[in-house]
Amino acid sequence: MTTEPSSSLELHRLRDVAESFGVDAARYDRARPRYPDELIQRVVAASPGVEFLDVGCGTGIGARQYRAAGRRVLGVDVDARMGDFARSTGIEVEIGKFEEWDAAGRSFDAVVAGQAWHWVDPVRGAEKAAQVLRPRGLLAVYWHVFDPPREVADAFDEALHRVAPDAPLQNRPTDGSQVGNPAFDLQEGNLLRAVEGVRATGAFGEPEQWRFEWERHYSRDEWLDHLPTMGTLTQLAPDKVATVLGAVGAALDSIGGGFTMHYVTLAAAATRNGG
Repeated sequence: MTTEPSSSLELHRLRDVAESFGVDAARYDRARPRYPDELIQRVVAASPGVEFLDVGCGTGIGARQYRAAGRRVLGVDVDARMGDFARSTGIEVEIGKFEEWDAAGRSFDAVVAGQAWHWVDPVRGAEKAAQVLRPRGLLAVYWHVFDPPREVADAFDEALHRVAPDAPLQNRPTDGSQVGNPAFDLQEGNLLRAVEGVRATGAFGEPEQWRFEWERHYSRDEWLDHLPTMGTLTQLAPDKVATVLGAVGAALDSIGGGFTMHYVTLAAAATRNGG
């Protein structure tokens, strides 16, 4: 299933997509998965202190998990609609593009980014993280990888290609020639670009790569609620989204109305030099 732009694109340049997720912030917060507790606890343990900056914080999903773990979190996001929702849950948020955001002299023990670092220039973002991190501070970026059942994925891709054949967010061919797992290839590409960006700064130790596996069951309604939050659909007209959801709904009905998704969360983490 196509979940985000093709890994061959410079994703941070697709600003119209990057800034489109707030079209329904409440749905985004309700439908998007949380981060595995094992990841949250590993980031907390690797950080030298409690002051966290959450880049691309969105509605505050990850920020609230870190807050529950005893961290103090400031979020930065380009979308004021997402920021407003996060504030409604008690997260402090400033609006801006991270590479250009003014830290006003503040520094942090950790800079984190969940499902967001591909919207940041990988080198400029790592340079900015180094500027705002305290010595020995942690930069941690991470992505979910998932691929629903073939019947569901094919229905989505075929319907999307039918209603938006020229959309820049499609990366699975409709002729059945795709091999392997395009979702994993995509997010692994994001991870490797992040690692290369960190290395290019010379400001961090060698990045570590982490992997966390977990599962979540989706009912028919839960998966159809999730789909409109994806970058492949956030910019489509409502009638086109409805066509895609109708096709996917029929596919879900054909397999019993729900499924258990196997998730892999890929992460890269690096410690700022100094101290």
